[in-house]
Amino acid sequence: MSDHQAGLNLQQNYFELFQMPMAYDVDHQVLDTRYRELQKAVHPDRFAAQGEQGQRLAVQYAAFVNQAYDTLRLALSRAIYLLELEGVNVNSDRHTVADSAFLMQQMELRDELMAVRDSVDPEAALAQLLDEARQMLAALEIDFVGSWTERADDSLRQAANITHKMHFLVKFIAEAEQLEEELLDY
Repeated sequence: MSDHQAGLNLQQNYFELFQMPMAYDVDHQVLDTRYRELQKAVHPDRFAAQGEQGQRLAVQYAAFVNQAYDTLRLALSRAIYLLELEGVNVNSDRHTVADSAFLMQQMELRDELMAVRDSVDPEAALAQLLDEARQMLAALEIDFVGSWTERADDSLRQAANITHKMHFLVKFIAEAEQLEEELLDY
């Protein structure tokens, strides 16, 4: 199987692969449709007659398509990928957020999350907390787009710092949603 046969190239960036503009905001319907098309095109079963090498390439292409899709469909991973395309290494595990006001806000959110079970109406308290966190994340996404769009060194560093804050909120929202499921199972 050649690159031409599969309609893709392992050297393409993920936006090129999905024939989408390189942007933070993506059309998820287009992304999903293109993903299904690419999966059909590179499915290893379609290349059973091409021998071991064709099968191996089909598996590599399928893995590449899956990785690209997983990256582009999630806002945080898409933001990090956009920065990487600009040469900015974003490693959330090693980076600390220096914004003390943001860190205090995160500690307050975590304290509120811990207190949800003991509140009079845990579901309502959790819904309010999730709404607040989602609004904060939406505001950070707007800030990210503004910083990333400029593409100057300072603005790209600012965009990277914003992704670290986004990481905190995405993780918090996931934990809150997990608690929401536990409360619903009660």
